[in-house]
Amino acid sequence: MSIRPLAPRAVLAAVLAAAAVSACAPTTYPGGAPVSGPAAFNPADFAWSERSGQAAIEGRVAYVQDGKTYACVASAGLTPDTPYTRARFRTLYGSTERAAVPAAVVRARTVPDANANYTGFVRSEPCANGRFRFSGLPDGGWFLIVPVRTGDEAPLVLMRRVDTRGGRVVNVTL
Repeated sequence: MSIRPLAPRAVLAAVLAAAAVSACAPTTYPGGAPVSGPAAFNPADFAWSERSGQAAIEGRVAYVQDGKTYACVASAGLTPDTPYTRARFRTLYGSTERAAVPAAVVRARTVPDANANYTGFVRSEPCANGRFRFSGLPDGGWFLIVPVRTGDEAPLVLMRRVDTRGGRVVNVTL
Protein backbone atom coordinates (compact mmCIF):
# COMPACT_ATOMS: atom_id res chain seq x y z
CA MET A 1 0.00 0.00 0.00
CA SER A 2 1.48 3.37 -0.96
CA ILE A 3 0.59 6.62 0.73
CA ARG A 4 0.37 9.66 -1.49
CA PRO A 5 1.57 12.90 0.17
CA LEU A 6 -1.04 15.61 0.64
CA ALA A 7 -0.82 18.77 -1.41
CA PRO A 8 0.43 21.75 0.67
CA ARG A 9 -2.89 23.60 0.41
CA ALA A 10 -4.78 20.46 1.44
CA VAL A 11 -2.63 20.14 4.58
CA LEU A 12 -3.19 23.79 5.53
CA ALA A 13 -6.93 23.47 4.84
CA ALA A 14 -7.08 20.35 7.02
CA VAL A 15 -5.19 22.07 9.85
CA LEU A 16 -7.42 25.14 9.73
CA ALA A 17 -10.53 22.96 9.51
CA ALA A 18 -9.34 20.98 12.52
CA ALA A 19 -8.86 24.20 14.42
CA ALA A 20 -12.41 25.22 13.52
CA VAL A 21 -13.90 21.99 14.84
CA SER A 22 -11.51 21.14 17.66
CA ALA A 23 -12.24 20.53 21.32
CA CYS A 24 -12.43 23.16 24.03
CA ALA A 25 -10.78 22.81 27.45
CA PRO A 26 -10.35 24.82 30.61
CA THR A 27 -8.37 27.96 29.93
CA THR A 28 -7.50 31.40 31.23
CA TYR A 29 -8.45 34.82 29.95
CA PRO A 30 -5.57 36.95 28.65
CA GLY A 31 -5.55 38.67 32.06
CA GLY A 32 -4.89 35.32 33.74
CA ALA A 33 -8.26 34.66 35.43
CA PRO A 34 -9.07 30.94 35.29
CA VAL A 35 -12.11 29.81 33.36
CA SER A 36 -13.62 26.35 33.66
CA GLY A 37 -15.30 24.70 30.71
CA PRO A 38 -15.32 25.84 27.12
CA ALA A 39 -15.20 29.55 26.32
CA ALA A 40 -18.12 30.76 24.23
CA PHE A 41 -17.49 32.11 20.76
CA ASN A 42 -18.06 35.86 20.78
CA PRO A 43 -17.21 37.82 17.60
CA ALA A 44 -16.82 40.99 19.72
CA ASP A 45 -13.73 39.40 21.34
CA PHE A 46 -12.04 39.49 17.91
CA ALA A 47 -12.82 43.15 17.08
CA TRP A 48 -9.39 44.40 18.16
CA SER A 49 -7.70 42.08 15.64
CA GLU A 50 -9.50 43.63 12.66
CA ARG A 51 -7.93 47.04 13.22
CA SER A 52 -4.82 47.91 11.27
CA GLY A 53 -1.60 48.68 13.08
CA GLN A 54 2.10 49.22 12.59
CA ALA A 55 3.31 45.93 14.07
CA ALA A 56 4.61 42.97 12.07
CA ILE A 57 5.65 39.38 12.67
CA GLU A 58 8.58 38.10 10.61
CA GLY A 59 8.92 34.35 10.87
CA ARG A 60 11.48 31.75 9.96
CA VAL A 61 11.11 27.97 10.09
CA ALA A 62 14.25 26.23 11.36
CA TYR A 63 12.60 23.24 13.04
CA VAL A 64 14.74 20.12 13.52
CA GLN A 65 13.62 16.94 15.27
CA ASP A 66 15.61 13.70 15.54
CA GLY A 67 18.22 15.17 13.19
CA LYS A 68 15.62 15.85 10.50
CA THR A 69 15.04 19.35 9.15
CA TYR A 70 11.44 20.38 8.56
CA ALA A 71 10.19 22.85 5.94
CA CYS A 72 6.98 24.85 5.50
CA VAL A 73 4.18 22.98 3.77
CA ALA A 74 2.24 25.99 2.47
CA SER A 75 1.11 29.03 4.41
CA ALA A 76 1.45 30.35 7.94
CA GLY A 77 -1.74 31.17 9.84
CA LEU A 78 -2.22 33.88 12.46
CA THR A 79 -5.18 33.64 14.86
CA PRO A 80 -6.12 36.32 17.42
CA ASP A 81 -5.78 35.30 21.07
CA THR A 82 -9.28 35.46 22.60
CA PRO A 83 -10.83 33.43 25.43
CA TYR A 84 -12.43 31.22 22.76
CA THR A 85 -9.29 30.57 20.68
CA ARG A 86 -7.16 30.16 23.81
CA ALA A 87 -9.43 27.33 25.01
CA ARG A 88 -9.33 25.66 21.60
CA PHE A 89 -5.56 25.95 21.24
CA ARG A 90 -4.96 24.54 24.70
CA THR A 91 -6.84 21.42 23.61
CA LEU A 92 -5.39 21.27 20.11
CA TYR A 93 -1.76 21.73 21.08
CA GLY A 94 -1.65 20.98 24.82
CA SER A 95 -0.30 24.50 25.40
CA THR A 96 -1.14 28.11 24.70
CA GLU A 97 2.53 29.10 24.38
CA ARG A 98 4.28 26.76 21.94
CA ALA A 99 3.99 23.25 20.54
CA ALA A 100 4.83 20.85 17.71
CA VAL A 101 1.98 18.39 17.17
CA PRO A 102 1.33 15.89 14.37
CA ALA A 103 -1.35 17.26 12.04
CA ALA A 104 -3.26 13.97 12.38
CA VAL A 105 -3.57 14.52 16.14
CA VAL A 106 -4.90 18.05 15.59
CA ARG A 107 -7.44 16.80 13.03
CA ALA A 108 -8.61 14.02 15.36
CA ARG A 109 -9.87 16.41 18.02
CA THR A 110 -13.47 17.65 18.10
CA VAL A 111 -15.42 20.46 19.76
CA PRO A 112 -18.87 20.58 21.25
CA ASP A 113 -19.59 23.89 19.44
CA ALA A 114 -18.67 22.90 15.89
CA ASN A 115 -20.78 25.71 14.38
CA ALA A 116 -18.65 28.50 15.88
CA ASN A 117 -16.60 29.88 13.02
CA TYR A 118 -13.68 32.14 13.80
CA THR A 119 -11.82 31.48 10.54
CA GLY A 120 -12.86 34.88 9.15
CA PHE A 121 -10.50 36.41 11.73
CA VAL A 122 -7.54 34.19 10.79
CA ARG A 123 -4.82 35.74 8.63
CA SER A 124 -2.75 33.69 6.21
CA GLU A 125 0.56 34.40 4.48
CA PRO A 126 2.64 32.19 2.20
CA CYS A 127 5.71 30.54 3.67
CA ALA A 128 8.38 30.65 0.97
CA ASN A 129 11.95 29.49 1.52
CA GLY A 130 11.15 28.97 5.18
CA ARG A 131 10.07 32.60 5.73
CA PHE A 132 6.79 34.48 6.13
CA ARG A 133 5.65 37.95 7.21
CA PHE A 134 2.45 39.37 8.68
CA SER A 135 2.31 43.17 8.58
CA GLY A 136 -0.18 45.90 9.43
CA LEU A 137 -0.99 44.20 12.74
CA PRO A 138 -2.55 45.89 15.78
CA ASP A 139 -1.07 45.34 19.22
CA GLY A 140 -2.27 42.13 20.83
CA GLY A 141 -1.74 38.42 21.35
CA TRP A 142 -1.70 36.01 18.41
CA PHE A 143 -1.36 32.28 17.77
CA LEU A 144 1.03 31.55 14.92
CA ILE A 145 0.47 28.21 13.16
CA VAL A 146 2.80 26.75 10.54
CA PRO A 147 2.40 23.26 9.05
CA VAL A 148 5.78 21.64 8.32
CA ARG A 149 7.08 18.32 7.06
CA THR A 150 10.26 16.48 6.27
CA GLY A 151 10.54 14.01 3.41
CA ASP A 152 7.55 11.69 3.12
CA GLU A 153 6.74 11.78 6.82
CA ALA A 154 3.39 12.99 8.10
CA PRO A 155 3.21 16.75 8.64
CA LEU A 156 3.56 18.47 11.99
CA VAL A 157 1.91 21.72 13.01
CA LEU A 158 4.11 24.22 14.83
CA MET A 159 2.30 26.66 17.11
CA ARG A 160 3.68 29.66 18.98
CA ARG A 161 1.95 32.48 20.84
CA VAL A 162 3.30 35.90 19.87
CA ASP A 163 2.59 39.38 21.27
CA THR A 164 2.74 42.50 19.12
CA ARG A 165 3.33 45.75 20.98
CA GLY A 166 4.22 49.33 20.14
CA GLY A 167 4.15 48.90 16.38
CA ARG A 168 7.40 46.89 16.43
CA VAL A 169 8.51 43.99 14.26
CA VAL A 170 8.61 40.71 16.18
CA ASN A 171 11.08 38.14 14.86
CA VAL A 172 10.04 34.52 15.46
CA THR A 173 12.00 31.36 14.74
CA LEU A 174 10.03 28.13 14.85
